[in-house]
Amino acid sequence: MKESVPQDIQRSILYKYCMPEWLPVINDNKEAIAIKKGQPVFREADPVKGVFFILAGKVKIHQRWGAGKELILRFANDGEMIGYRGLGKERIYPVTATALEDTRLLYISLSFFESTLRVNPTLTYALMDFYANELEETEKRMRNMVHMEVRGRIAEALLLLRDKFGMTDQGFIDVKLTKQDIASYVGTTYETISRVTSDFEKEQLIKSNGKSIGILKERRLAGIARPEISR
Repeated sequence: MKESVPQDIQRSILYKYCMPEWLPVINDNKEAIAIKKGQPVFREADPVKGVFFILAGKVKIHQRWGAGKELILRFANDGEMIGYRGLGKERIYPVTATALEDTRLLYISLSFFESTLRVNPTLTYALMDFYANELEETEKRMRNMVHMEVRGRIAEALLLLRDKFGMTDQGFIDVKLTKQDIASYVGTTYETISRVTSDFEKEQLIKSNGKSIGILKERRLAGIARPEISR
């Protein structure tokens, strides 16, 4: 479903780093689309036809991991770019992007995106920096899955989600995730997430209301994730 593009997109990396002279060209070549909660923006192994910038909403980036399992690599929200992992030599998406809530996106075709990068070196540099930071964070999380105890990984994940999405006025992390989503993000099982978050509640480190989780004692959670800071 096409719709007009709101002013919020001007805060995105695309508009922020393009030359002012190029912005009218973007406006002539963009397409705004709406994705319902639970629907994919693109699927793993789909051919790459373009890239997406989130206008409003939240998206999980995930891939198949073993039989019937998925691994969530990262989350994305307002202003961020998704679909860049499909820009390699094979030009297929190695991941799936699924809307966590009703989400509006700006889409530009691959050919126009490449033209935009060629004439906007500042944007190209900014995207390289963005890719490098995302890769560093993903590699760090993969190392933690191997070397960190699951209780620490869950504590760290809650803090990362808080930093990513912020807090609501009611004191909850501003994203609603199922326990299975959290398990797929941490690299563990639903049962383990349920047990550990229940323990955290008993210890009054967090609070919950349905799919909403709030952090009550940040420093203690950080100490579980990184024991060296609590010594």
